[in-house]
Amino acid sequence: MTKDKVTLRRLIVDKRGDSPAISTVMLTSAVVVLLLVTVVFANSFLNARMAENEFSAVTQFMQTVGLQMDDVAWTIGRTQTIRYASRYGHVYFESLALNYTVYVNDVYLVNYSTGILLFNMPISEYHVSNNYHKRLFPSSDNSFLQIGTSAPVGHVYIIEKVPMNDGNFIRVVVAPSIRMLNSTISTGDDKKNYFKFYLPILSSGTHPRYSQSVTLAGNTVSVKTIGTVNKVKIHVSFLKSSLGFNEEFFSFDSTEEVVDVPDGSIIEFYTGEVIVSLGLHV
Repeated sequence: MTKDKVTLRRLIVDKRGDSPAISTVMLTSAVVVLLLVTVVFANSFLNARMAENEFSAVTQFMQTVGLQMDDVAWTIGRTQTIRYASRYGHVYFESLALNYTVYVNDVYLVNYSTGILLFNMPISEYHVSNNYHKRLFPSSDNSFLQIGTSAPVGHVYIIEKVPMNDGNFIRVVVAPSIRMLNSTISTGDDKKNYFKFYLPILSSGTHPRYSQSVTLAGNTVSVKTIGTVNKVKIHVSFLKSSLGFNEEFFSFDSTEEVVDVPDGSIIEFYTGEVIVSLGLHV
């Protein structure tokens, strides 16, 4: 057998011997790649569902905060701590975000400034769409002036608005609003019409952030009374518009509400200061 034939035979033998090994390596590599892709996809999908479920739970938490704000505002010394659990987001207090100016008979009476509470979740973890807005409570009326004994003194809603100065978040917001009640008191032939307005004033407390909680404490209750009224006008303005907390962010139906009352009515405007602290052990 010649030398060339021996070499050719060895090559043929080697090719047949290496082919199964190469195929096995390539198949194993493909399976590993597929497994890695599957693991990454499954992990991303799981994180997205966890963030979505967390955000859903937080919307209930913020609605509870809004209800507790109403309970605390009118009782001096009353304190409520509401706890939450979050892996992705956090509660934040923005001071002096809203200003309500009250006019009586077209004459300036008083103005009140209040902060707002927000739960901020990064849109990298969960988002819907930019400029998304959904009312949670009240669900059908977006006026800052609510009427009736069961009317709220705070709007709770979801908003995704980016970019903003403090970061890109989808947020659940608790924004104080005004409740109006009216009654008539008769003394013999004399009738007096009373119109009462209620507004919580959220003020910043301490924020040690030792825990995931919001503590609301009733501090003071004040009332301003004026008689012989036939018209009440309330205007809302946005003190931190430059930071993105503007008219579009709050999305009230109108920035001004006018209430025509019977001539000679008596107006009582109540404010309850609520101190907001984040992360206290109470």
